[in-house]
Amino acid sequence: MKDYIKTISISRDEMNSCFLSILVKHGMKKVKAEKCAAIFTLNSLEGIYSHGVNRFPRFVKYIDEGFINTDAVPTLIHSAGSIEQWNGNLGPGPLNAEFATTRAMELASENNIGLVTLANTNHWMRGGTYGWQAARKGFVFIGWANTCVNMPVWGGKDARIGNNPFVIAVPYENEAVVLDFAMTQFSYGKMETFSYEGNRLPYSGGFNRNGELTNDPAEILDTMRPVPIGYWKGAGLSILLDILAASLSGGLSTHQIGNCDKETGISQVFIAIDIIKLHNFPSIDGTIRSILEDIKKSEPAGDGTVIRYPGENVIKTRKFNLENGIPVDRGIWVKILSL
Repeated sequence: MKDYIKTISISRDEMNSCFLSILVKHGMKKVKAEKCAAIFTLNSLEGIYSHGVNRFPRFVKYIDEGFINTDAVPTLIHSAGSIEQWNGNLGPGPLNAEFATTRAMELASENNIGLVTLANTNHWMRGGTYGWQAARKGFVFIGWANTCVNMPVWGGKDARIGNNPFVIAVPYENEAVVLDFAMTQFSYGKMETFSYEGNRLPYSGGFNRNGELTNDPAEILDTMRPVPIGYWKGAGLSILLDILAASLSGGLSTHQIGNCDKETGISQVFIAIDIIKLHNFPSIDGTIRSILEDIKKSEPAGDGTVIRYPGENVIKTRKFNLENGIPVDRGIWVKILSL
């Protein structure tokens, strides 16, 4: 780690207040700014710093440059029973996504399942935010988005497909089991964080200019040749998620969104399932518990290895950061304060 990297602790309330004041200063109405600040703070509180505090300056930059319309709200394009298509009107991505998740849950309450799509929207930041939002209300959630062009198709060298985030969330007791992942072994946000801190990735995450696998995040960010999860399988999944996002929403596909100089006008899908109406609903928690307990019996592959289920670390990190403050790189916090 570089010597000049210093971490400071910021309380949840201080961070939220700071985000709120900055968003209002940059033109966002207070009601919207409160919701948006809360989402960025929650992402940071739960340990997803790459799409929380670390991403906040870029979000503000997009507002200033006009890529994010702070006054815009989603408008309904078409309704077909439990399916609705909405135009995000280039509004704030996190607020559009929160709205779409809520609407999907409303449709699910009426029809057992609800599917809402967003065309012409902005980056939702951390996809898992909306999985947790739905699961805490008792709904199963499945959602994904396409992105700008930032990953080669398997066997190719130039970027043609997107590092499309995919989320599955299931309510469990008072929390949830949540899988939130992108199509590359390491998300770009994670690689940016590792690179900024001067650290290498724990595993090879992409190719360098010589076409060799490397765990140097700076080299991967330079070539934009990250390794897809499961190699050709991850690349294939990226293509299908893009096809579905664009087709179901009537919005742009990854190649139409184009390069990542500005990632805007993307397409997203939100699915909620109301499991309370299932005949086996009373036993679902028990089913999940037995699965997780069996997983915990796994023999660790190495010393210090911890067996965790998806989302478990979020719960622990949230508790720790509430008690000790949210760890923030000093340089990033100084940059945020300058806004």
